[in-house]
Amino acid sequence: MDKDTLQLSEQAIKILDKKKAIDIVAFEVTELTIIADCFIIASGTSSTHVRSLADDVEDALSKEGIEPRGIEGKTSGWILLDYGSVVIHIFTPDQREFYNLERLWQDAKHIDVAAIVGEE
Repeated sequence: MDKDTLQLSEQAIKILDKKKAIDIVAFEVTELTIIADCFIIASGTSSTHVRSLADDVEDALSKEGIEPRGIEGKTSGWILLDYGSVVIHIFTPDQREFYNLERLWQDAKHIDVAAIVGEE
């Protein structure tokens, strides 16, 4: 994963953590797909919290001049923020359990989220 992707991933993880996202996990998927280099998965406590988390990530990164290529699911229990090399999935707990992306990407390299949020 290149330096810019790593930096963007760390920024997004820190924003999610600061805004009380639940169970943040991240995977380096460079070797497994051409879609992205990093997937970040997090949960909110409700649909409202999920929307708020997505808005907070989008706003904070926008202030840094980083705009998403696309956003999907603003009215559902799963919002996807596509930043090209980094794709962020924010779920309600029931949607996260249903889609179980962690199982789908279990062969990917795990990124140590605790080390990232502990750096502040």
